[in-house]
Amino acid sequence: MTRAAVSLLLVTIACGGTKPTSATPDNHGEPPSTTELERRRDATCESLGPRITECAIADARSTLPPDEFAKLDLEKTAPVHTQKFIDSCKGQTMSSRQVRVYEVCQREETECEPLMVCLDHAKPEATAAP
Repeated sequence: MTRAAVSLLLVTIACGGTKPTSATPDNHGEPPSTTELERRRDATCESLGPRITECAIADARSTLPPDEFAKLDLEKTAPVHTQKFIDSCKGQTMSSRQVRVYEVCQREETECEPLMVCLDHAKPEATAAP
């Protein structure tokens, strides 16, 4: 597995939490309203998706031999991987701390490596033993 694939996997895992369960809304079939935290999470996931893909492409370009890189068919695969990241990220339950980490990383980090390191801080915090 290339470093790019590992980076994509780590960022997806960094979203943390579990998928929310789908419950039947009590508002006559209308979708449940989203919270401000969910709107912020979704906006950040949308903006991070393309950046994560760009970083994975840059990493693949620098680490793979040219013939292997050409086989990636980025015109087709890049949009698919971007959308998979966005869907996975938006499907996670995040704490306000995790959303804030994503927002700050997205805004502050302009280079790929620091962005990935920054996003690692969004991993769920371990609970302290009593």
